[in-house]
Amino acid sequence: MSFSFWISGFVALGIVGFLLSVWVYRQVSLLPDGNEKMQEIAAAIRAGAMAFLWREYSIILGFILLVFALLTRYLGFFTGLAFVTGGLCSLAAGVLGMRAATAANVRTTQAAKNGGMGEALFVAFRGGSVMGLAVASLGLLGLALWYLAVAGDPAILSGFAMGASSIALFARVGGGIYTKCADVGADLVGKVEAGIPEDDPRNPAVIADNVGDCVGDTAGMGADLFESYVGAVVAAVALGFSLPNPQVWMTYPLAVVAVGLLASGVGIFFVRSSTVLDPQKALRYATGVSGLSFLIAAYFMTRYWTGQSSAYLAVVSGFLAGLLIGLESEFYTSGRPVLSIARSSETGPATTVITGMALGMESVILPMLTICAAIYAAFSLAGLYGIALAAVGMLSIIGMVMSVDSYGPIADNAGGIAQMSGAGPEVRRITDRLDSLGNTTAAIGKGFAIGSAALTALALFSAYTMAAAIPGIDLVNPRVVIGLFLGGLIPFFVAAHTMKAVGRAAFRMVHEVRRQFRDIPGLMEGTAAADYTTCVDIATRGALKEMILPGAAAVSLPVLVGFFMGAEALGGLLAGATVCGVLLGIMMSNAGGAWDNAKKYIEAGNLGGKGSAAHKAAVVGDTIGDPLKDTSGPSMNILIKLMSIVSLVIAPLLVR
Repeated sequence: MSFSFWISGFVALGIVGFLLSVWVYRQVSLLPDGNEKMQEIAAAIRAGAMAFLWREYSIILGFILLVFALLTRYLGFFTGLAFVTGGLCSLAAGVLGMRAATAANVRTTQAAKNGGMGEALFVAFRGGSVMGLAVASLGLLGLALWYLAVAGDPAILSGFAMGASSIALFARVGGGIYTKCADVGADLVGKVEAGIPEDDPRNPAVIADNVGDCVGDTAGMGADLFESYVGAVVAAVALGFSLPNPQVWMTYPLAVVAVGLLASGVGIFFVRSSTVLDPQKALRYATGVSGLSFLIAAYFMTRYWTGQSSAYLAVVSGFLAGLLIGLESEFYTSGRPVLSIARSSETGPATTVITGMALGMESVILPMLTICAAIYAAFSLAGLYGIALAAVGMLSIIGMVMSVDSYGPIADNAGGIAQMSGAGPEVRRITDRLDSLGNTTAAIGKGFAIGSAALTALALFSAYTMAAAIPGIDLVNPRVVIGLFLGGLIPFFVAAHTMKAVGRAAFRMVHEVRRQFRDIPGLMEGTAAADYTTCVDIATRGALKEMILPGAAAVSLPVLVGFFMGAEALGGLLAGATVCGVLLGIMMSNAGGAWDNAKKYIEAGNLGGKGSAAHKAAVVGDTIGDPLKDTSGPSMNILIKLMSIVSLVIAPLLVR
């Protein structure tokens, strides 16, 4: 059978996968959604989340049209159109995933009331699986369609990846700023100053906080992993173009992710409410089922497709590296290191912060060694193409990884709805346990994202050097060294801007919450209602205003360096940004996750429990970690891949 037949089959599989995600969304929507109070709270969260998403997308669409015009003018209509479709696929996955998350949150609360832990996990996970299936199927669908349309032209496929990456940075940064400014305002004033519980309806920032979980950790993370997935495949296609018998090697990455989509579906439907005894084991077993299904099917597919095993082993090296990075992230965000942070909280906020920062720095070591081992193994097996395949392998079961990750924000929202609706302490204990596991699954998802970013950026860098006709990067060349240092500077610039953006928005949020506690009679007594709308508006305006600069910088700096300093200097820029971005991303994400779970460990009744001095110190650590793990840290992996894909797209212009 011809390659075009198989690619057409991948298109059909992508369509079926997307329709399946819509069907799962409909099934979740038909589940019981609780009493009138629960429905009212859920409606407010959904309205705030969708309003933010549409306002954010209206700004992003303007950016898409501008870049489309520039790409069409200088690189051709099809490259510009591919950019647009890459962005629109990312937006579509975000909308569907957001609607599913805001439908599943209240139904998870009701499931916890009616059926206990197993039923609640099942509903939350099914809600998250909508985003997982949508991301995997839309990525495969878009790439396969464009491959058919342009006969696999890597330059045009790079436009599709650039569209996905551009949207991801805006969505991740905007959503991250939103969620963390609301979280900081709710925690610092509500928990520390007023001494009221988390998600207390008296807290004016509580709805904004729950909206933030959706826009940051669902839509933002979905866009993040979507662009990682697409970028990895495009890097492999671009490098496969230069190999003997290129049609085999250019189509092979698409075959790998098609198998991964099928394996993800097997794992997703493996989770049943009646089989859940321990939530962590249930998710781990489901991921294991997906992984094992993928490894077996990919072996036979590779033997058929290529007739050799080296490509398969390169894929496996990336897959295993992803699992190891996930386990390493799990250890640093839920293992013994978390207990050390919790114990340090007994002596105040300063020791909490010092211990958490040290842990974050230490947590970089094992993932980096794992990435280095994967690079060495993949290169030994299949050269630079093998490194790209390792990135594809790491994200092969993205449908499952994204489902597990997306379940966390739904469980977090379910806890908020339980608290605000007065569902009772037993329901809250269930949702808190699911939420704590969600912090760990989120850290694992971020580990996959940053690990794949390192491999994908290296593969894209190699593809760039070929497209720009650069034989190598000469570190004696002062232009290259300047580019190297400028590249290392950019992650720090973006991290600083996003951290300050959260601080500025949180400053306004804190003052608004304090004002309402002070000026609304009866609010603290529970006889008057808080003004949630104003807090939602503060978070929305702050996020939309602050998300523009990082995205514009990531797109424009490679262009400026490439045209004014040359192709080699741009190569140095990419190298510097990749090294610093990966290190910063891992450190910030793991430190933030560990601070969060240390706080939850104390809130579970340990070391004095809620309201103790240790708890207040842990809340301060968690507040510092919030923008690290949900805003600045996750933006690093998108940043380095976006810069790499922009460089690959403009490479033909640098050699004219």
